[in-house]
Amino acid sequence: MPKSTWTAVDDYLTTKLISADPVLEATLDANHRAGLPSIDVSPLQGKFLHLIAQIAGVKRILEIGTLGGYSTTWLARALPQNGRLISLEFEPKHVEVARKNIARAGLSELVEIRQGAAADSLAKLYAEDPSPFDLIFIDADKPNNPVYLEWALKLSRKGTIIIVDNVIRNGEISSSASKDPKVQGTRTMFDMLSANPRLQATALQTVGSKGYDGFAMAVVS
Repeated sequence: MPKSTWTAVDDYLTTKLISADPVLEATLDANHRAGLPSIDVSPLQGKFLHLIAQIAGVKRILEIGTLGGYSTTWLARALPQNGRLISLEFEPKHVEVARKNIARAGLSELVEIRQGAAADSLAKLYAEDPSPFDLIFIDADKPNNPVYLEWALKLSRKGTIIIVDNVIRNGEISSSASKDPKVQGTRTMFDMLSANPRLQATALQTVGSKGYDGFAMAVVS
């Protein structure tokens, strides 16, 4: 089935299920004008994240990989007034764009964006001895997925939800012979999900305007 069909279905579902939202549309426009890569989650995926956070009643969210703040906005909107979202981003330009987008969305009181290599930022965050996070969304450089999962476990509690984006890699995830470091990093992460007795995990393949990919999801027990 061609990608054009997936995109057409995505467009149909978005029209039916996603209300017009000038703030989110302005975020995507600002990201495009700033030359950020077009790798944001889709509107349907953003709402999926929002609903998971809402259903779980989360108060503290950690996002690893901010880009321009599109998924950040979806997630932060699910927080209560006393909630908190910390998002980590390596690229200074992305941080600048994201902070403006978050401010435009009226979420600056809920969201803190930290700039730097995510592994370093996670170590600093852990040293602060923060309260555990209720939901952790991993969507950064894929070779480091095992590192991010390890830190996510250190920053979690029983019941924490961990979601990892882009884990199917256009189907290449099933290939042990793949030389792609993004695939190998994600395969190692799946080995960790499988072997860790603290985690109950699953994964979903997705198709749509973003192509063929998917999410992994785990709950800490």
